[in-house]
Amino acid sequence: MKNTPVNFKIVNEKMKECNITNVGKASIREVKRLVDFIEQSTGIRFIRMEMGVPGLPPSQIGIEAEIEALRRGVAAIYPDIYGIEPLKNEISRFVKLFLNLDVPPKCCFPTVGSMQGGFAAFMTINRMHKDREGTLFIDPGFPVHKQQVRVLGQDYMSFDVYNYRGEKLRDKLESYMSTGKVSSVLYSNPNNPSWICFNEKELQIIGEMANKYNVVIIEDLAYFGMDFRKDYSKPGQPPFQPTVANFTDNYMLLISSSKVFSYAGQRIGMMVMSEKLFNTKAPDLLRYYNSDLVGNAMVFGSLYSLSSGTSHSPQYALTAILKAFNNGEYNFLEDVKDYAEKARIMKKMFTDNGFRIVYDKDENVPIADGFYFTFSYPGFTGEELLHELVYYGISAISLAITGSERLEGIRACVSLVKREQFPDLEERLKRFHDDHSK
Repeated sequence: MKNTPVNFKIVNEKMKECNITNVGKASIREVKRLVDFIEQSTGIRFIRMEMGVPGLPPSQIGIEAEIEALRRGVAAIYPDIYGIEPLKNEISRFVKLFLNLDVPPKCCFPTVGSMQGGFAAFMTINRMHKDREGTLFIDPGFPVHKQQVRVLGQDYMSFDVYNYRGEKLRDKLESYMSTGKVSSVLYSNPNNPSWICFNEKELQIIGEMANKYNVVIIEDLAYFGMDFRKDYSKPGQPPFQPTVANFTDNYMLLISSSKVFSYAGQRIGMMVMSEKLFNTKAPDLLRYYNSDLVGNAMVFGSLYSLSSGTSHSPQYALTAILKAFNNGEYNFLEDVKDYAEKARIMKKMFTDNGFRIVYDKDENVPIADGFYFTFSYPGFTGEELLHELVYYGISAISLAITGSERLEGIRACVSLVKREQFPDLEERLKRFHDDHSK
């Protein structure tokens, strides 16, 4: 019987109940369910790092605006599929003020979280060309995006970008795009799970390849502005959030309200497509839609089919939040800097106890401290390490399920770890190190 901080026998019993033989191979939601059961049975509070969910209070500006909208009776009215006009206008302003992009309101849409935006993007963009219905994922990435294309019955390709930073990225992209099978490319910036950030040179390479092969880039900006090495919070002032849209018109942006605005529960996100892409005619779309215009197919085909519009009252919440940010009345990045400070402290606890940071640099520049970080421990694969850490009251996810080739690694999310838990985390890491460094 192992002498571990969390009862060895109970952990094994709960794994059996959850039909999990190896925690390292479990999905994010499976890990969450297992840890919930262990906590309930033992009374021991875990260091919860498996879920990428916000850990800060929601915007009061949004709450008040949503309450007022509900009082006006919007709950009884279907919202327009393409979004309420005030929100479309504020999304367009936001994109101009914080990315320096000119996108008309007609190309800006609310979605049921950026998850729905991604699903609609795959559904539409990957049907523009009947001879290439495939997505290239620049990994590591959010595992559910691959699940979405599988559900749609579409092909996908992927590669881990770790060894292809800088100019090396060009040849790697060319090797996939030159096959003629790639319809879209998706990546997140900052990246979930590694927290790497593409620089201007790399974004230019991606944009140039998109232009060369007429491929649409789906840029996931779920962690908008959260590369805290630079201040992207001043409306209308550089620096602006880096984006591939500076180098190609073949783009679609997915902007989440969950992390940077702490408004995850209401499932409200934004989809922004270039005016050129909106107005592009793709006759092959007529296989599925009544229009061969990409914008119309997206709105009246995909978004209509998926949800018949985004929930009405959260649209008013997001309108108010964006308006406050756009007017410079509220610094939307100031609150979420707490994630970076926690990551800095936690990473040091890990490295002081024999752990290593896996994705540690953007080319030759140390990565930012932020929402996620990745770690490993000598002698363990990521799956083995995650399985072992559960007995020490620490949960996370293996990089193996994110498309990473760094199979020794684990992704940690800092958001749900409270500062009062830091002594417990430090003690458990020390205990783990003492037990495994002999």
